[in-house]
Amino acid sequence: MRSFFLTCFFIVWVFFISACTGTSGPADIITPAKKVIERQIGDRVNGISFQQIDPVNGKETFEIEAKEGELTLRGSSVVALCYAFHIYQREACHAMTTWGGKYSESITSWPDYSLKKQTTPYEYRYFLNVCTYGYTTPYWDWARWEKEIDWMALRGVNMPLATVASEAIAERVWLQMGLTKEEIREFFTAPAHLPWHRMGNLNTWDGPLSDEWQEGQIQLQHQIINRMRELGMSPIAPAFAGFVPMAFAEKHPDIKFKHLKWGGFDDKFNAYVLPPDSPFFEEIGKRFVKEWEKEFGKNTYYLSDSFNEMELPVAKDDVEGKHKLLAQYGESIYRSITAGNPDAIWVTQGWTFGYQHSFWDKASLQALLSHVPDDKMIIIDLGNDYPKWVWGTEQTWKVHDGFYGKKWIFSYVPNFGGKTPMTGDLQMYASSSAEALQSESHGNLIGFGSAPEGLENNEVVYELLADMGWTSQAIDLDKWMPSYCMARYGAYPETMKNAWDLFRKTAYSSLYSYPRFTWQTVIPDKRRISKIDVSDDFLHGVELFLNSADSLKNSKLYVNDAIEFASYYIAAKADKLYGKALAEDAVGRSAVAQQYLNQTIDMLLNVDKLLASHPLYRLEEWVNFARNSGTTPAEKDAYEINAKRLITTWGGFQEDYAARFWSGLIKDYYIPRLKIYFSKQRGSLDNWEEEWINTPWINTTVPFDNPLDMAVELVQEVKEIRTE
Repeated sequence: MRSFFLTCFFIVWVFFISACTGTSGPADIITPAKKVIERQIGDRVNGISFQQIDPVNGKETFEIEAKEGELTLRGSSVVALCYAFHIYQREACHAMTTWGGKYSESITSWPDYSLKKQTTPYEYRYFLNVCTYGYTTPYWDWARWEKEIDWMALRGVNMPLATVASEAIAERVWLQMGLTKEEIREFFTAPAHLPWHRMGNLNTWDGPLSDEWQEGQIQLQHQIINRMRELGMSPIAPAFAGFVPMAFAEKHPDIKFKHLKWGGFDDKFNAYVLPPDSPFFEEIGKRFVKEWEKEFGKNTYYLSDSFNEMELPVAKDDVEGKHKLLAQYGESIYRSITAGNPDAIWVTQGWTFGYQHSFWDKASLQALLSHVPDDKMIIIDLGNDYPKWVWGTEQTWKVHDGFYGKKWIFSYVPNFGGKTPMTGDLQMYASSSAEALQSESHGNLIGFGSAPEGLENNEVVYELLADMGWTSQAIDLDKWMPSYCMARYGAYPETMKNAWDLFRKTAYSSLYSYPRFTWQTVIPDKRRISKIDVSDDFLHGVELFLNSADSLKNSKLYVNDAIEFASYYIAAKADKLYGKALAEDAVGRSAVAQQYLNQTIDMLLNVDKLLASHPLYRLEEWVNFARNSGTTPAEKDAYEINAKRLITTWGGFQEDYAARFWSGLIKDYYIPRLKIYFSKQRGSLDNWEEEWINTPWINTTVPFDNPLDMAVELVQEVKEIRTE
């Protein structure tokens, strides 16, 4: 008996020591952090001293110190250590690794760096958006996901959204509820449209899914969840939100299902939602959580959104009925999640509370929250940038008194649809969350995050937002920009400073829902009005930026940005000429219109060739990911069709919503559409679009031999073209 107790004591002691020293064991944070950093810098990671320290007042903390060639990173969590390395790389080594590549000088020893200690004011740093899983990641493989999770860790993210394989789990539940596989598969959309299926906006579109897809997504989600947990992250898993297959509704005619509407789609594509008082609500929700945890292990945070961009199915003048129904839905969703896991916390997107602010008045939101315990819910106040730029309202958390005692996360949506033009309000990003923290009415604010629908664009925005997740103070952009540029390009000459001053004054002092050129929509979109800041000041900023081409030609990230900025410059000039073509066509001067159109096309063909050398802005990458996800030729074709549809016609009345500024798409989709519109075949444009989507695409764009030199040359060439 004595030896038994000694053995138990020894095991406990080993666990305690491993937690304190950071060696391998249950509390080991150093090994996974080293692996992340090793994937960035290789064996040089072995020259870094890692130490585990305690959090400060329960908040994650890091320390950086380097002297006499020795670098020491201390942190209270895996991501604290990773973010510490990211900061040291940027501020001491003037180096950066981003979506588009990396910049780094050859360093033989770690540069000196005075002791820096920093504690985040937030319990959580959130990242991703339900729609990211359509506009960016639907066909990613594990290699690409591994890079993204590393990207998150290096920026201190510890609460990512993780919705891969939702349909594979849901399928098991619906089989348990008596549906056939065929009935269930008719319910699901194709992969790129799954976010809107998950939010109850859309069913069936471009589907069904295959056995191979479902099995592959389960395997992929295991890899994603395991890595997130290894890095100490708290993933948010999907939960049941009340939407059911049509076949389930038909099998239960006694239940008064509500048939919702969204997006201009025919009724057959819209969702059926359970009434909140149906006993099926809790039963299905419970099964969903239990089935998810049976496959992926116990989880805490579950996302459920029942009314995304859809109004409650109740008479508009029935205020009492509206509030009663909202209270019932709130209670039913909460109970359906905790029935599956009593320790679970319901996470909901606050987007619709601001987007449909006339519907979600104070009493209505309070009704939804009324039967949910304060410590059992987190509201992600998704788009704090949109009240200022689009809705013309106060920020939603202010309107709703810090969300009435519930925990909430301050977030932005810097990108919609994966659109790529330069856009974002840097000054707001650098200050607004700090203002919320310092407000006496911020309520139970526990986190900061960003929820872009499209990744791999506007990298300056996400570097800034990562830093905002670790400070309670506003960031001084006049001090932050030089550090950013030195790390990104390796230099910050006066002309570059002046260029970025102009970018901050123009493109990066604006945020609109639809930053598109008119040539991307063929004719001006009257419903979703395009806005993009390509003013004379912006164009002059591009000219100044390109002045560093000779001195920074060996900097990959400078070349990337030079190609991108020059392409916008040329595309903006082309857009003005295209406007002239439309104007001349409208008054019947077709010959003159054709001349302007030809000039526009010539300029856009050069843009297409320039972007062929950019690592991110290429249709080829998007199509390759889609095709590589298929296991048969037919499946490969189907996924390519679905991927191309999302970024072009979309479906419903979403056409050109996800307009991408991509090589291949410009030459092979946008330009042919312009030609058709200005021809006798104008009426066949819709048919041509569908044919293009359904025809396997082959890249025929040949990039310039020296794209940086051509970027400079082409900007000088089009600078002289009169567009007024």
